[in-house]
Amino acid sequence: MGEFVYRNRHYKIDEDGFLLNPAQWDSDFAEGMAPKLEIPHGLSGEHWRVINFIRETYLKIGRCPLVYQTCKLNGIHLKELKALFPTGYLRGACKLAGISYREGFMEGFPSEGEKPDHDGTAEKSYEVDVRGFLIDPHDWDEQFAIFKAYEMKMPEKLTEGHWQVIRFLRESFKKNHRIPTIYETCEYLRLSIDELEKLFPDGYHRGAVKISGLRVR
Repeated sequence: MGEFVYRNRHYKIDEDGFLLNPAQWDSDFAEGMAPKLEIPHGLSGEHWRVINFIRETYLKIGRCPLVYQTCKLNGIHLKELKALFPTGYLRGACKLAGISYREGFMEGFPSEGEKPDHDGTAEKSYEVDVRGFLIDPHDWDEQFAIFKAYEMKMPEKLTEGHWQVIRFLRESFKKNHRIPTIYETCEYLRLSIDELEKLFPDGYHRGAVKISGLRVR
């Protein structure tokens, strides 16, 4: 836990710079944090339109809206979002709005039911946090991805399209020691925001990143 100070206001933040208590958010937090997120010339009206949408949606549904929702309901293309928030949707726009994927994480947790077929390796144990993210990315294997997708009630089994995203996330993390932004993933794999949404309806971080055994840091 840390502290961010701007205009004599003190904000408690976590180790990743996210506001610990969304209720503590105000416009000064966003303005003060913006230069740290590669927005050196202040927040424009377009920035505020996205930030306010995220805040208003959070107040209505209790969680950070998915990037798909933010783009569609505000008529923003992914390239435009990237220009506004270079560090990413979650690590840029949502962070400035005082929200992270942690808010509302209990929503949609799976109920008990029949598990998919397996070859016996499903007996392996995986240590996850309270949000279902794998704690140690080195513990990940394909069986984890298969079962995590099942738990999340994915509409279909993992296809080659899913695995291309998963492999890119894993390989990029191994090489660069960080999770690629949604911009980088879509650009590298030549995916549109709609195609990514179809593959991972639960979102980029709460879907693709989680199934890949990674967590935002």
